[in-house]
Amino acid sequence: MVVYIGRTIVLTEMQSWFKGVSMKELYTEINKKLYYFTITVVIAIMLMGLLVDNPYYSQDGSAFFLHALFLTFFAVCLLLYPRNTSHYCRLLIMITSFMYFYSLFFLYPDTWSNFIFLCLVPAISILFFDPKLFYFSLALNSFAILMTFLYIILVDQGAHYSYIQEDLVGNIINFFGSQAIIYFIFYISYGRLKKQQLYFQQIKQAERLKTTGQLAAAVAHEIRNPLTVVKGFLQFYEQSNEVDTELKKHFHLMVDELNTAEQVISQFLSIAKPAKEKELEPVNIRQVLQSVTDLLHSYGLLHDNQIELQIVEDSYVAANTIEMKQLFINIIKNAIEASNIGDVVVVAASKIKDMVEINIIDYGQGMTEKEIESLGTPFYSLKSKGTGLGMMICFNIAENYKGKISFKSTKGKGTTVTIRFPSLI
Repeated sequence: MVVYIGRTIVLTEMQSWFKGVSMKELYTEINKKLYYFTITVVIAIMLMGLLVDNPYYSQDGSAFFLHALFLTFFAVCLLLYPRNTSHYCRLLIMITSFMYFYSLFFLYPDTWSNFIFLCLVPAISILFFDPKLFYFSLALNSFAILMTFLYIILVDQGAHYSYIQEDLVGNIINFFGSQAIIYFIFYISYGRLKKQQLYFQQIKQAERLKTTGQLAAAVAHEIRNPLTVVKGFLQFYEQSNEVDTELKKHFHLMVDELNTAEQVISQFLSIAKPAKEKELEPVNIRQVLQSVTDLLHSYGLLHDNQIELQIVEDSYVAANTIEMKQLFINIIKNAIEASNIGDVVVVAASKIKDMVEINIIDYGQGMTEKEIESLGTPFYSLKSKGTGLGMMICFNIAENYKGKISFKSTKGKGTTVTIRFPSLI
């Protein structure tokens, strides 16, 4: 009958559309028209499956109404999704898809192909690249199919689903085999996506360092020498007895500002110059953090901030002690400056399997995701007088020793900076 063919075409078209088109890509401004055009075609085919030669159209009005209700609900969710791409909207789409496909299975028991689509429903969630949503859909589908089999065994007893009853064990094996295949596809595709994201972040960081290196060469050549000459003359006049004492105060201020400018240039050069082969040494993280926190203790007291050091055991990494201190000084100093008056900055270190993990936690102003993504960009800083070069140097040091810096932050609640290095022991 046409109605069965129509529904099979509907499901086939929907599955091929979901597999061939990435939702996340479609929901950009450029591709919204394409998305809505595709959805319109899919909905039109679904309507054909509902209206063309459907036996329930005249025989059973309630079944026809139920089919139309789930179809409408599913179509509305798909049409509204580009306006709200939140996790809850995705969850609603998945639940609606379950309702739609399972309603077709029970309303049209003679269409055996519906059982195949029940096995493939969780595949829709793969397109969202949301692990929680995928595992939820996988668990929900397993529970739903279990209830379906119990209904067929205990209630239906093969009256309408003889093709399942006659080979129940085989169908169960096929179902769980299909779920295993779907899980494998998700595991591979999601793993590749995460690797591509990491690769993209590495490319961005490399481009930042390259750009900064080019700027550093020009800055060092064009500015450093004139600054040195100006600074030398100012220091000469500052020590001269022929210059008025009041005027010397201004000279001192100008020399301080020139020192600041030279410091910025030195930071540029520390990134731009080729990294020399340094001898790696066993660095005791406990000793380095103790030294750094002792050094910054008085700096924290300026804002009534205490540094709380939490180290479970000695741990070692292969690195350069001076650069490791520079890394921790920069990040702990940032944590102090981001904290509110009286807040505690927690510095914790522990060994997790073959990695040494250092967490620096503050309860200050926090950052948005956009601000976190911009960290390490030249001249980007959340501090009024910051240059952004300190964080870039931190990223560079971590990369040199096969480490990684990650951020977890909530605006207004604080930030946790996690630094990981391969453990030496």
